[in-house]
Amino acid sequence: MKHIPIFERAGAFAENKDIAREIRTQEIIPALDKNEEVTLDFDRVDVATQSFIHALISDVLRKYGNDALDHVAFKSCNETVQKIINIVVEYMQEGL
Repeated sequence: MKHIPIFERAGAFAENKDIAREIRTQEIIPALDKNEEVTLDFDRVDVATQSFIHALISDVLRKYGNDALDHVAFKSCNETVQKIINIVVEYMQEGL
């Protein structure tokens, strides 16, 4: 299992798309390629922008399809962050 604490990389206001892309390319995709489960831990993250979440997971959903959601867990999301994740996931599912 790959545990990725978002706060440590992006802070309480997760907005930097470059950080999200780095997490995706260097941690999420390599872990999924090894059939590892991934936990994205949003503990202490107050807000994440839609562009941050999109950069974090959109290519993962494109590459692995909806099956990726069976292997990626979103942990400790507050209501605001959860809503943004849901918006991005729904948007990506429309295009799959």
